[in-house]
Amino acid sequence: MTAGHVTAPARATRALWLVRHGESDWNALGLCQGQMAGPRLTTRGRRQARRCARALADEPIGLVVTSDLTRAAQTAVPIGQALGIDVVTDPRLRERSLGDAEGLPSVALGPDRSGIDGGWVVDPDAAPAGGESVRQLYERVVGSVCEHLRHGQGDVALVCHGGVVRVLLAWQAGAGPESMAWPEVHNGLPTRVMATVPPPAVLP
Repeated sequence: MTAGHVTAPARATRALWLVRHGESDWNALGLCQGQMAGPRLTTRGRRQARRCARALADEPIGLVVTSDLTRAAQTAVPIGQALGIDVVTDPRLRERSLGDAEGLPSVALGPDRSGIDGGWVVDPDAAPAGGESVRQLYERVVGSVCEHLRHGQGDVALVCHGGVVRVLLAWQAGAGPESMAWPEVHNGLPTRVMATVPPPAVLP
């Protein structure tokens, strides 16, 4: 080592298991759900949740965090039971708010309001009336996950929504809201990514 040279300490990492909730009745109908509390898992969605729980049962997961929306919370129950740990609820893991588009057919939400076209974010600041932009979703979700990464031991499982999963895939790949992809995310299939544990937040 060169005299006077200080090597920065290696940053710790933790595995994140990203789980989109099982199929909901509104998924089956092709409706925009956003932050609506009403959509619930279909029979197929409950099967997907149980299958996901079996897939995660032997993983070294020490923390399960779920969105408080019904479809995610229902998916999280069998996962927590399979792991033998309590599930933590965090409203910041909710799906992107879609404002006045919630309850409408998904095809009615065009790129001018969603900011998404052809599998990519084309305008991170576009939003339906009363809803969130992709940038606002990104900041909310990443802030939440950074907090959870700082606490507990083992892997972290996040039971959430398609938009949340997409944000976290972009974040762990180093992409911001201006350059992120918007890929298809399947219901109930866990995806494992490695995330760097952020340093403790500095209080003002």
